[in-house]
Amino acid sequence: MPAAVRTEGLTKDYGSGRGVFELDLEVRDGEILGFLGPNGAGKSTTMRMLLGLARPTAGRAEVLGRDVLSARERVGYLAGDFELYEQLTGAAVLAYFARLRGDVPKARIGELAERFGADLHRPVRELSTGNRQKLGLIQAFMGEPELLILDEPIAGLDPLVQRRFHDLLGEVRAQGRTVLLSSHTLSEVDRVADRVAVLRAGRLAVVDTLEHLRAIAVRRWEIEFTGPPPDPGRFRGIPGVLSAERNGEHVTVAFEGDADAVLKAAAESEVRELRVRDDDLEQVFLRLYEDGPA
Repeated sequence: MPAAVRTEGLTKDYGSGRGVFELDLEVRDGEILGFLGPNGAGKSTTMRMLLGLARPTAGRAEVLGRDVLSARERVGYLAGDFELYEQLTGAAVLAYFARLRGDVPKARIGELAERFGADLHRPVRELSTGNRQKLGLIQAFMGEPELLILDEPIAGLDPLVQRRFHDLLGEVRAQGRTVLLSSHTLSEVDRVADRVAVLRAGRLAVVDTLEHLRAIAVRRWEIEFTGPPPDPGRFRGIPGVLSAERNGEHVTVAFEGDADAVLKAAAESEVRELRVRDDDLEQVFLRLYEDGPA
């Protein structure tokens, strides 16, 4: 598939192991890619290089089929450290950004302000963190860019505004536009992303679909038996089983992959109840991060 973003060996070395190293990444046209990693993993540095705001030490990046500097007018960007002119009103700030971008209809700004519930009439210095973030989102979306690069976009937003933001991302994807969305938590992008890229200490650990990440989640079954529980060793030899422990009348089995063999082994004794405790996506992310680069 065509790529809206492509990097090859992209590196920004700040020394002492800090930075981004040998990053080979593709963001496909029309997809939402969740860019994940804890604070300090290199997400913001990567985004700044894609916008030409930071010069790479090595490697190259291509955005919308062009070099990063010539593509900037087609990109909407929200920085993680987004700052505004404190003395200006929200309306004045957005009018300034609209002039920088070119022809942005006032009606478009008003539509986004109403959607996010943004207060455009008070000076920025009087606004809360969440209301400042709304202005940042409006300036990123208002030019209807082909590519959106959003660094921790829901910081400070209340749940209702987060939902409206996620709905807007869905509309952007339906229009065939592309989003690179950074976060330090997997749950934030679970609702909207097509794929996720996990960055660990400046290096790409994995790129995968959310469906596959769910498929590799560890399943934990608490199996309660009518009589004395069987020896956990019955389960430990099954391919994919990570552990099996007995606790009173229960046997807890943790496994990956197909459940059929585990179910058949349990059915050799009379089962009273089976409770499922699968990993959530956040636990999958933590395991990927702890395992290091693939």
